[in-house]
Amino acid sequence: MSAPGLLVTASPHLSAKASTPTIMWNVIGSLVPIVIVSIYLFRISALLVLAASVAGALLPERIWSRVGAVRDGSALITGILLALTLPPGIPIWMAFAGAFFGVAFGKLVFGGLGQNPFNPALLGRAFLQAAFPVALTTWPLPGGNWLAFKGDTLALPLMSANAPDAVTAATPLGLMKFEHTSTSLFDLFLGFTGGTLGETSAALVLICGGYLAWRRFLEWRIPASIFATVALLSGLFFLIDPARYPNPLFMLLSGGLMLGAVFMATDMVTSPTTHKGCWIFGVGIGALVVVIRLWGGLAEGVMYAILLMNALVPFINRWTQPTLFGSRKKVDVAS
Repeated sequence: MSAPGLLVTASPHLSAKASTPTIMWNVIGSLVPIVIVSIYLFRISALLVLAASVAGALLPERIWSRVGAVRDGSALITGILLALTLPPGIPIWMAFAGAFFGVAFGKLVFGGLGQNPFNPALLGRAFLQAAFPVALTTWPLPGGNWLAFKGDTLALPLMSANAPDAVTAATPLGLMKFEHTSTSLFDLFLGFTGGTLGETSAALVLICGGYLAWRRFLEWRIPASIFATVALLSGLFFLIDPARYPNPLFMLLSGGLMLGAVFMATDMVTSPTTHKGCWIFGVGIGALVVVIRLWGGLAEGVMYAILLMNALVPFINRWTQPTLFGSRKKVDVAS
């Protein structure tokens, strides 16, 4: 009786504790409470935007990739995360187009899952920000009639629904940047403010992210370094001129910082692979967020900060790779 053939593969020869689908579906499960709260706050518009974004993410994956790529949950995560970065009153065709662009041009053209250099959800939002800036900066207030649309939800492409019942207001970041008006930290912590679907509750995002960190599906060093950098830099400027600059807690709790730091910056594909690299990556994101928020033309800066640092990840990985066991440092013989 002949012995079975030996299958030789590339190192490392380690057994994974969790498969890719396991990780992805745990992330999806952790996003469910945030999705539920966003639907509660922004009613039927939130539900429709979420559905359109998920459909736009799944379609290109199904067309150009294998069926298993849809089942692993990665495209579903992209659709949910993109929707959580959008205003509740955005037309659903825009949410669909942004998710389609994010998956098709942000992931599939690079070879699919594991090959994309940029976070697909944020790339989709950047596309929408550039193409439809007005829709991306119109902020309906939470609450109201469950069946009342929060703006142009059902508007046809390139048209407006002119919904008379939609009441809009500036986000806390917009109020602070352009009107120097602060917002209650308690409201920011619990989520009773206008903004994107994912700016529902800083407390809830931290709880959901804590679950992923406990399961070791999230690299905690990245959000920790982001929060520490934002708190340190914004605190320094606040001490210099408290009448001009917001306090550190406001900077941490407002906008999409919590959602971006916990669920987007920690994307395993587009973040560094070394511990030292994760600290550098997080510090870079935090510093860029503070710079853009305080001196940029936009009230928010999380999206651009993460995308810019995504571009530097290959260099960060190269700079922070540990020395291989048994190897020697290079010596400059010419000196």
